Amino acid sequence: MTRPDSLPKILTEAETERLLDQPNRRYFGPHRDYLFMRLMLKAGLRAAEAVALKPEHVDLTTGKVMVRDGKGAKDRRLYVGEGVVEELREWMDRRPESGVLLPTSKGTAVATSHLRRSVKRYAEDAGIEEVGRVSPHTLRHTFATRLYREAGNIRMVQKALGHADVSTTMIYTHVVDEELEGAMKGL
Repeated sequence: MTRPDSLPKILTEAETERLLDQPNRRYFGPHRDYLFMRLMLKAGLRAAEAVALKPEHVDLTTGKVMVRDGKGAKDRRLYVGEGVVEELREWMDRRPESGVLLPTSKGTAVATSHLRRSVKRYAEDAGIEEVGRVSPHTLRHTFATRLYREAGNIRMVQKALGHADVSTTMIYTHVVDEELEGAMKGL
């Protein structure tokens, strides 16, 4: 398999923490943006999937998240940990009446373009290098890479990301291979 020219940009743990520290959660919009970023980092959601999530797609007892009509009109089942579930429970008391889980203050769906601008602005504020390459999709790449590191199972990552073909998912093995090379050369 040929090596891709540019590996996906992924965030380090420190960059992720700095990014998530940026939104001032006392305010409605930044609180919502924080939750978008948490869900993309913990469930690997695409921006369009995140803005389309409905309250009934998230089980606040089990942490199960159902993505309905994802890319290719496919559904998939994902899971988030107790920390994210707890944050979503708190959010439910704050959000306006709406058909979407993370709406605007008026109850309408957030535009993916808003989400892209917000992530970029928070990345800039967090002092993340190569900020031009930071987007909602960067959060998805970060999720996929961490899941692959944790599970060591590319098929599991493929299923979580909703990729039809495993060759699409194989890019994450290159990211880990590059890290292995760096670690071994540093010995």
